[in-house]
Amino acid sequence: MSRAMQCQSCLPSWNQMHQFLPGGRGTRSMYLCAASVPGTAGSFLRKILPSSSISLPRGCAQHQGGSQGRSAQPSSSRHGLSQLRNVAYSDAIKQHQKRLAAWFSHQPNEERQFGPSFSLDAVHVDPVIRQSSLEEILKPSPDLTIQNQLQQPCSRVITLQNLFDVDACGRQVKNVVLYGTVGTGKSTLIKKMVVDWCHGRLPCFELVIPFSCEDLSHSHAPISLRRLVSKKYQHLRDVVPMLGASNLKVLFILNGLERLNLDFRLAGTELCCDPNEPVPSSAIVVNLLRKYLLPEASIIVTTRPSAVRRIPAKYVGRYAEICGFSDTNLQKLYFQMRLSQPGCSGEGSVSSSSGEQENLVEMLSRNLERHNQIAAACFLPSYCWLVCTTLHFLYFTRTVPPSQTLTGIYTSFLRLNFSGEVLDSTDPTNISMMKYVAKMVGKLAYEGVMSRKTCFSEDDLQQCFEVEMKTESELNLLEVFRSDVFRFFLTPCVQPGKEHTFVFTIPAMQEYLAALYVVLGEKKTLTQRVGKELSEVIGKVSEDVAVVLSIISKVLPMRFLPVLFNLLKIFPRYFSRLSGRDRDAIAHTMAEELFKEEDYYNDDVLDQINSSILGVEGPMRHPDEAPDDDEVFELFPIFMGGILSRRNRAILEQLGCSIKNLAAFEIAKAMKKTVIRKSRMGLPPSELMDYLFFLHEFQNERFTAEAVRSLRTVNLSSVRMTPLKCSVLAAVMGTTSHEVEELNLTSCNLDTSSLRILFPVLLRCKALHLQLNSLGSDACREIRDLLLHEKCVVSNLRLANNPVGEQGAQYLAEGLAGNRSLTHLSLLHAALGDRGAVLIAQHLAENQHLQELNLGYNSLTDTAALRVVEVAKKHAALDKVHLYFNDISEDGKRVLHSLRMDRDGVRALVFLTAGTDVSDYWSNILNVVQKNLPFWDRERVRQHLALFLQDLESSRRQTASPWRKAKFLRVESEVKKMLGKLQQGTL
Repeated sequence: MSRAMQCQSCLPSWNQMHQFLPGGRGTRSMYLCAASVPGTAGSFLRKILPSSSISLPRGCAQHQGGSQGRSAQPSSSRHGLSQLRNVAYSDAIKQHQKRLAAWFSHQPNEERQFGPSFSLDAVHVDPVIRQSSLEEILKPSPDLTIQNQLQQPCSRVITLQNLFDVDACGRQVKNVVLYGTVGTGKSTLIKKMVVDWCHGRLPCFELVIPFSCEDLSHSHAPISLRRLVSKKYQHLRDVVPMLGASNLKVLFILNGLERLNLDFRLAGTELCCDPNEPVPSSAIVVNLLRKYLLPEASIIVTTRPSAVRRIPAKYVGRYAEICGFSDTNLQKLYFQMRLSQPGCSGEGSVSSSSGEQENLVEMLSRNLERHNQIAAACFLPSYCWLVCTTLHFLYFTRTVPPSQTLTGIYTSFLRLNFSGEVLDSTDPTNISMMKYVAKMVGKLAYEGVMSRKTCFSEDDLQQCFEVEMKTESELNLLEVFRSDVFRFFLTPCVQPGKEHTFVFTIPAMQEYLAALYVVLGEKKTLTQRVGKELSEVIGKVSEDVAVVLSIISKVLPMRFLPVLFNLLKIFPRYFSRLSGRDRDAIAHTMAEELFKEEDYYNDDVLDQINSSILGVEGPMRHPDEAPDDDEVFELFPIFMGGILSRRNRAILEQLGCSIKNLAAFEIAKAMKKTVIRKSRMGLPPSELMDYLFFLHEFQNERFTAEAVRSLRTVNLSSVRMTPLKCSVLAAVMGTTSHEVEELNLTSCNLDTSSLRILFPVLLRCKALHLQLNSLGSDACREIRDLLLHEKCVVSNLRLANNPVGEQGAQYLAEGLAGNRSLTHLSLLHAALGDRGAVLIAQHLAENQHLQELNLGYNSLTDTAALRVVEVAKKHAALDKVHLYFNDISEDGKRVLHSLRMDRDGVRALVFLTAGTDVSDYWSNILNVVQKNLPFWDRERVRQHLALFLQDLESSRRQTASPWRKAKFLRVESEVKKMLGKLQQGTL
């Protein structure tokens, strides 16, 4: 086919043009001139795109991007510009720009967490936009296969600034349809476009007028175009008369066209070219798109793919598809801009927070480069937002209680994408999109959780989505869902060996939707569904029957009438009891899933989420190694509790997913006994952290207080206590004021800020284990304040294996001097040195309650050790001092050996022997060595064990008692066994 024939085929037929052109010859000839006369088209393009001068040949030709000579503007254009220079018009435009900028720059509350400097104007990454065609859009919907869901590389990429460039035939594009599935960034892109125009970065248009099609859909009274513009933008009342009366370069933005039911037939929508004539809002939109009303105006329409065909192709100059972040570099740029904002990390050291932000971005970039599933998920800009928000929640939450919940983040995420969205505005049911998703996708998610799988075959999808389709309406809704929403929740799996399966775009979304499916009561058997419908029918009928029977009983006093009336009421009452049992079942499901024993020794859920986003640092799994198919769904019950919170129920109500207050109350009441009973059985540390996080997500203070009172011992040893986890622990424990018998935070990566967050909780703990946390002098300052607090009840404080140092010892000594509750203090292996031990000894006299002090493995010499012992002799309560594994000479040992409890009032634990007998504490000392060996210098431990062995052998030779010799031999055997394992590296 020749190029001329191609161009001719692009032009509309005469019959088509006659449908939307007025009858007057002048108007028709003007249209033809604007479309085909090169001089007019070229000058118009130079006005629209001043950065590049373009001239068109007389025939239809493909647009070339070269620079050509400038032609003179027509007099009518100059007259329009001179009118615009009028002060009143200019001020109105400036005021319009100012108000639009303020309105479209407004960010929802969810965006404020990224710091005060974050704004759409300053931080934005444009998604990829690809030129499309009606043929591509109107292809028959394919089956749910992996090949059809995989994204093809974007060709024919076009920028936002070039959407109104001339088409392949040289015609000026006036109407642009910009479409994309949910979450690709249509609304954000339009916001950015408007803000750019307000700040002079879109000079090709002199006036931009945005309309929300959702807003227009609620306007039923006839209204003129000029009145509509004045009504929505009152400050444009001086500019409105210019619409249609000058060559004002105006752009209309129609956002969310799927909300309008447009009829382009002349029988459905009459022609209207008068901007002053009142017509329905839909008629204004139709005539604008027909180019019958304000033919010189440019229009950009955004819509979902299912609604693109509502506009006939002859009225569309260009189709453009938003392809999201199909380039990984765009994803990295988005994360860099979001997570590197000043103030994003909240309070704290600027340098440390900046370093943490850079580290997050680097880890996330590495995970994207591995072609992980997260890269496929972040194809959607919406999920990039969710990733950033989740990371911000995990790393930068330091307030008590935390300002957000994880469930709240996911609920807000769905609100940002689905608020006010109806699946199909043409369907009479008018079902909300989120309600449909909760019912259909939630069922798939729940079945996956129950069968512990995350990958779904095409048969699984068809079984879930199509098995109950019975009516034409249901099939139409499913078709719209496939076209517009499917890829938002499900994406092809990129894991080798599972290419023909689908996974949830974000793994945690499966558990959220499964939880929503259960809590909404969608998990019903056929009998329950039929029973509910029958109960509602009988309940409504019984009201009318009651009136009739009451009248009849007065005229014809029949005794069976009251009996019949009561029988009608039995079924609704019986079914209400069954529905109460449904809530018991929900509570039972939540409790059972929360305390699954097979999940007891996994990482806590917050660490699992962190790993799913940032990946697992370390060696990659070998391709031939069998993967672990045992999936974990520990977020499922936590999301169930979070969805029941008042705030999340209010948001879900806006999305069309209603959860009544009575239902939430009854579920909590039914769950309370089971949850509290199982929590008392003793949970592993990671599972206990999950339980505390569940209580935080539940946001029910009365329920949480009753559950926490049963926790007398809290063991979180080896749980990586991030600021978020510390905040959760402090918030949950803060619902009551009861004393905690023991709080074990051994090896939890605590720091000074962690202690500051946990301060109110630490005050109420009798036994406080803080070993192996790298707590230095700054942390000791916090501990000093803790010990000096009037409400402190700490009696046993363990700070072993922390770099306390001399300065830290000074703070602890000050706290020790003014404390009235502490009885046991362990500073084993705390790098005190002689100076630190002497500082402790100097303040011991001011304390009258300490009973045991452990200063083992602190490099103490004779001077410091004997100084501590001398002070201990005079102390009213101190009767035991641990001094083993220190640098004490033979003379010092003899002095310490000579101490007697009955005479000196103190016992120094230095060796495994006590004169010619074995020490009563030899097993305690060896147990301490064995527990701490991974954190101690093995060579030094070996030397001290050899000295212990020599001392045991010497003492054994000095005793004549066979019984004592046997005891010495037993202890020597334990020491030799430990030395052997130490040398072999098995200990």
